Amino acid sequence: MKAVVLAGGYATRMWPITKDRPKMLLPIGDGTVIDIIFEELEADDRIDEVFVSTNEAFAGDFEAFLADSPYDKPTVSVEETVEEDEKFGVVGALEQLIDREGVDDDLVVIAGDNLLSFEVSEFVDFFESKGTPCLAAYDVGSKERAKSYGLVQLDGDRVVDFQEKPDDPQSTLVSIACYAFPAETLPDFETYLANGNNPDEPGWFMKWLQDRGVVNAFTFDGAWYDIGTPESYLEAVSWHLGGDTYVHGDATLDNVELGENVHVMAGAEITDSTLDRSVVFGDAVIRDSELRSTIVDEHAHVENLDLSAALVGAHSRLG
Repeated sequence: MKAVVLAGGYATRMWPITKDRPKMLLPIGDGTVIDIIFEELEADDRIDEVFVSTNEAFAGDFEAFLADSPYDKPTVSVEETVEEDEKFGVVGALEQLIDREGVDDDLVVIAGDNLLSFEVSEFVDFFESKGTPCLAAYDVGSKERAKSYGLVQLDGDRVVDFQEKPDDPQSTLVSIACYAFPAETLPDFETYLANGNNPDEPGWFMKWLQDRGVVNAFTFDGAWYDIGTPESYLEAVSWHLGGDTYVHGDATLDNVELGENVHVMAGAEITDSTLDRSVVFGDAVIRDSELRSTIVDEHAHVENLDLSAALVGAHSRLG
């Protein structure tokens, strides 16, 4: 089977940190957000090819990343867009990729900004046992949070109803961006779009499939992070670090107090400062400051400041 890793978003809610880099390449521990997905797809012998679906603006970033990586399966497949308002939508981008790459095998689709607590192989096992279109579903535990996602209602593990971003959620079980499609259903992408259906949210496509046949849901406990905001990124870093700190060996720290879940990258210089639940990118300089829930981009300079829930752009000078 084939796999697609969705990596075409522009992450405007995380600017300036993601203005010139894909959010999937944001660091988590000693890797990146997307490394965790690549590692699992690489290890699954059932998947023989992985397409990284991205836009023209970030294609070079992913090509450089993969050229310097240990992965053999992934290749970059480029959507012909360079601006957010030119995007085809997720369903449109998938239909285009299926046609462009000539995909005619079973297909697994995962969003590259997903941080999952289950192994992708478990989801593939479930999909193979069902032989139907499948999705992964997670209980977010909050009806307010559920409003932002596709809401799933189940009978056993069969999807019996699907509501995309409902105003009044009746439950908190939502579909996450992890799907699988049997080869014989791939032409349905073209049929769905040709009938003028929503090309953006994949939840509408899953509902369309559910109205016409069987769709099953793989449910899981544990953790799931949809990295689309600075806060969700920091939450994902905190979950991955589990209260520890990660300081690259090439960073320089002098008289620094580190709290929990602090990530400091190569070349950073931090002196006489206190950091808690923050991420400091390479070659940033921080002096005489306190940072809480803050992200400082590369080559930024912060001095004599108390920052909380701040985003400091690359090459900025504050103090």
